[in-house]
Amino acid sequence: MSGVAREWREIPGRYNLKGTKCGNCGRIFFPARSFCPVCRRASAGKMEEYALSRTGKVFSFSIVHEAPESNILQKPYAVAMIETDDGVKITGQLVDVEFDKISIGMPVRAVLRKLDCDGESGVIRYGYKFVPAE
Repeated sequence: MSGVAREWREIPGRYNLKGTKCGNCGRIFFPARSFCPVCRRASAGKMEEYALSRTGKVFSFSIVHEAPESNILQKPYAVAMIETDDGVKITGQLVDVEFDKISIGMPVRAVLRKLDCDGESGVIRYGYKFVPAE
């Protein structure tokens, strides 16, 4: 399967923070799942699209000093595990904040930002990042 096909499949989750909710037990998943790993068969046909809260708080964070080649120009940068207001934990980059201002429990909100692109005239990839909540 090509990277472009995967890119388009992931757009609803990355652009809109959409996951799924099990109609059997109520657990929320991100990224979206086709069945609940807890309920298994009982969740068949009961998984519903679910729009995650775009607000939450920093659960854990780290400052990245040695970055992969794709992020070399951004280093150092902050990444965090965010607990959304609906209890889902997702990982994302923290932007528009000084490193010494980041703290566990800090309120944040998701924003759509450019992630990268394929060459000068290639596909631009967008996704979510987190900024301090105002």
